[in-house]
Amino acid sequence: MTVALYHRPGQEGQALTFTAEVRAVGESGGVPEVALDRTAFYPEGGGQGGDAGRLVWPGGEAAVEDTRKDKASGEVWHRLAPGAAQPPVGAAVRGEVDQARRARHMQRHSGEHLLAQAFARVNPAFEVAAVSMTGPECHLDLRGDPTETDVRAAEALLRETLGRDDLTLETPVVDETDLGRYPLRRETKVRGQVRLVIFRDASGDFFDVSACGGTHVPRASQVAPVAVLRTERVKSGLTRVTFMAGEEAAEYLGGVYQGARALAQTLSVPVEGVGERVGALQAELLAARAEAQGLRGALAGALVAAQPAEVLGTLTLRTLTLPDAALLAPALAAVPAGEVLLVLAPGGRCGVASATAAVRAGEVLRAALAVTGGKGGGRPELAQGSTEAPGAFFGAARTLLA
Repeated sequence: MTVALYHRPGQEGQALTFTAEVRAVGESGGVPEVALDRTAFYPEGGGQGGDAGRLVWPGGEAAVEDTRKDKASGEVWHRLAPGAAQPPVGAAVRGEVDQARRARHMQRHSGEHLLAQAFARVNPAFEVAAVSMTGPECHLDLRGDPTETDVRAAEALLRETLGRDDLTLETPVVDETDLGRYPLRRETKVRGQVRLVIFRDASGDFFDVSACGGTHVPRASQVAPVAVLRTERVKSGLTRVTFMAGEEAAEYLGGVYQGARALAQTLSVPVEGVGERVGALQAELLAARAEAQGLRGALAGALVAAQPAEVLGTLTLRTLTLPDAALLAPALAAVPAGEVLLVLAPGGRCGVASATAAVRAGEVLRAALAVTGGKGGGRPELAQGSTEAPGAFFGAARTLLA
């Protein structure tokens, strides 16, 4: 079993350099790996991603791209870059954990604990069923079906707590028989010696207590800001809360504000007025679309009426070639009573409209497309599609109607 230096007392998550001895080398999926007798690299687990960094030994070095733990043996394996050299078994190595990556991981994990506690305080029914903090966008899957109001209440509660209280980290290892002394947010399945992650204020009051083996920030304020991005329903009736924490959240929110400020300048309004201005523009757009639709309908009707009608046996037929495919539907809707209308538009768009019970538009269109190539269909009174041979469409449809 590899000795875990990332849980070193008094240096929780802060021990980033160390020396160790190589116990074994190997590969997984073609990727070289190294196992050490001790390590400060945190292996992926508990929803938290694994550490990265590098190993240095006399005569060589290699980048560590990820870290995993073999549950059966307790060995921590350091995944090296593909094709990297491996130190020999028994060699002394110096390990260096990527500080920036570790800091992001700690902020995400502590942010998850603190946000989960905020939800529990809004409503105890909001219990955590699953978590994931392996990317900038982290997830909390909650029971209890929290509403948007609940989400904002939890976010506000945590924001106020982080801004006003100095919550500090404690990570005692206690016997399972002593767990009753602590207000655990969720029951743990761990037995024997249990590592707790506790955040409490200067007066000694607990904010959150959880059984956890991950790495965490020494002060809760280091996870600020914690921003909920969205919620969605997932399997088993759970609500997935997607959030960001710490530096990643600050960078994201800064980018969002920068975009909002640029948009506000374009619209000549202050940032807080963007929503109102966009709402007004949407209303204008809907009105313009309605007006354009009305104008297209009037134009299409005029174009249909201007086309001369021809007698084909017992039928009255009109054919129309349009300059714009957007006029196809309104033109077909303007077929005169008792007549049949054939329409072509750019891009091979075509249609048949029938205002007589003697002709079924859908059947005529499908038969014409069987001759000219293409596909389409519709109802007895109106059908649309696309033809591969626009120049032959009218002739094929006339032959069928005759």
